[in-house]
Amino acid sequence: MTVEQREGGADLPLEFPFSRRGDAVPAECAWLREKRPVARVRTLTGDVAWLVSSYALAKQVLEDERFSLRHTAAPGVPRQYALTIPPEVVDNMGEIHSAGLREAVMRSLAPRSDPGLADWLRDRAHDLIDALVAEGAPVDLRAGFADPYSAALHCKVIGVPYADWRRLMSGLDIAFMTSARPFAGATASWRKDHGYMLERLRQAEPNGGGLLGRFAALRAPEDGGGPSDEQLATVAVSLFGAGAVSTSAFLVHAVLALVREPALVRRLRDEPESVGRAVEELLRYNLSIGDGLPRLATADVRLGDVLVRAGELVLVLVEGANFDPGVFADPERLDLDRADNPHLSFGAGSHFCPASALGRLHARVALGALVERLPSLRLAVPLGQLVWRTGFIKRLPERLPVTW
Repeated sequence: MTVEQREGGADLPLEFPFSRRGDAVPAECAWLREKRPVARVRTLTGDVAWLVSSYALAKQVLEDERFSLRHTAAPGVPRQYALTIPPEVVDNMGEIHSAGLREAVMRSLAPRSDPGLADWLRDRAHDLIDALVAEGAPVDLRAGFADPYSAALHCKVIGVPYADWRRLMSGLDIAFMTSARPFAGATASWRKDHGYMLERLRQAEPNGGGLLGRFAALRAPEDGGGPSDEQLATVAVSLFGAGAVSTSAFLVHAVLALVREPALVRRLRDEPESVGRAVEELLRYNLSIGDGLPRLATADVRLGDVLVRAGELVLVLVEGANFDPGVFADPERLDLDRADNPHLSFGAGSHFCPASALGRLHARVALGALVERLPSLRLAVPLGQLVWRTGFIKRLPERLPVTW
């Protein structure tokens, strides 16, 4: 359906998600913000949802506790796409507070809990770049850097061997697949990864390092009274998956944005102190979140001119909010000097990403190493030749061929 057709069909749900390409803001974003900032859409499953595209309304949804993330996994509710993980996984993640796990999770995700983490990450980044240089250009930066570097961080955070990174990352290709209907491989993939993490948890020494070490100290005694091994392993698998997918996708998009303007790569190399601010702008600018952030209304709530009823699904269009010209001047320009940058890439409210500081450190170290070592970094193929993945929770090119 074209934008022109939508003008005359205000009561017709729009098909969602929009374009899977991550190199341009979908044309629908600007139109929706202006004409229908709260619009009805039809999701992959055929369910109807409300899509929120303006910054102010997106922030309202993310901060209002009447819009629940946990309830999006409840049976019988409208969905973006079929669940590829058991519903109890979402429930277990929602129980972090009540199960007494929050402190262990937050300490593991806080860079300050590991004073040597930045140096460790820098060493991993340079090791990977050494391998790319030895291989010779062109290379696939996603397979050769973004994925293994992001996996390295999360293996360390969780407390599993880095040697296992490939089998852990390969499972995520299924775990974060989006489909109109459930499929058997999703459950098998979850059980495989959950079984791996359960075994590692049971081998972990209490307080022996990483999240699993902290979890080993919390394991329920034989007579009960604490979180079960299954619940602890669920949280560990979920944190690894969400973290590794998100950080790798961000790096791919950040590099893609920078190499399209080579002067920015050279500037970051010449002014390494500006990398931190650049990361904030690249977070705003990245288009990896292609399916919207889901929330289920637990009460009737007014959003702008629309009354959202209890039980209805609301999707926050992050690229709509982050490119809202009412908040960000000249939003489609990548401005590394942007001073005021209240982007919503880490969410907002009680579900603000607990790993935001870790994600920022991960990005600063990676981009600093890349521009230092590869100041002539550029795409090795025409932009239009990138192949964008379909049916995945992130907008991702299958490969990112670069040269230098």
